Amino acid sequence: MSKIKRVVSIGAHSLDAEVLGGPIMLKYAREGARCTYIHVTQGRLEDPKATEKEKEDYLKVLLNQNQRAASKLGGDTIWLGYVSSNMPSLEEFAARLERYFVEEEVELVITHWRGSMHPRHINTHDAVVTAVKRLREKGNSIKLVYGENFEDLVGFIPQAYFKLEQDEVDQWYSGLKEYSVFQGEVNDFPYLPYYTTIGKVRQIESNNSGYTVAYMYASLIENQLW
Repeated sequence: MSKIKRVVSIGAHSLDAEVLGGPIMLKYAREGARCTYIHVTQGRLEDPKATEKEKEDYLKVLLNQNQRAASKLGGDTIWLGYVSSNMPSLEEFAARLERYFVEEEVELVITHWRGSMHPRHINTHDAVVTAVKRLREKGNSIKLVYGENFEDLVGFIPQAYFKLEQDEVDQWYSGLKEYSVFQGEVNDFPYLPYYTTIGKVRQIESNNSGYTVAYMYASLIENQLW
C-alpha cells in the first residue's frame, strides 16, 4: 500500500462510513495513518409518539456507537451536524468539505458511489466529488475511491481488490458490531451474512486466497490523462 498518512471515509448515515472505508482504513491505521470516519447525518426516532427526551437519548446512543466503532477500527470520528430533513445545498456542502480536506491535509477520501437507493447517499456522493474535483483542478493530489455498500450497487464496478487477513476481517466486524443496526436490532437486513458472502464473491473474482473487499475508482475527478 502507498504511504498515505491522512484518510477519511464519508458516509451519509451512521455505519455507512465504516462499511465503505473500514477495510482499507484499518490497514492504513496500522501503518500509522490518521483515519477519520465522517457521518453526514444521524438517524432520528420516526415514532410520532417519541418524546423529545427519547429523541435526544437515541441521538446520544448513535454518537456513542460512532465513537466505539471508530475506536475499534483505529480511527476517530465526527458528525457534521446535519439531519436528513435539513441537508445543505450542494454548494454549501461541497465548500465545507473542500475546506476540511485542505485544513486536514487529506490525501485519500472514500465515499458512496452515486448509484444508490438513498437520496442522502447521492447528496453525499455529489458533494464529495465536487470538493475533490475542485481541489484537483487547483493542483491538489487528493485521491478518491468509492466503497462497496449494498445500498449503492446500481452501476458499481469493482476495480481495486484488497485481501484482508483474518485478524483484519475480525477487526472490521468488531467495529461494525458496535452498531445496533448491524446487530439486527433496528431492521431485519442480514448485514453480517451479506458482507461475509460478498467478501467471498470478491475473493473468487480476484483469485485471492482470502476474504476480499473491492473499491471503484473515481474517474470523473481527473482533469488530465497520465
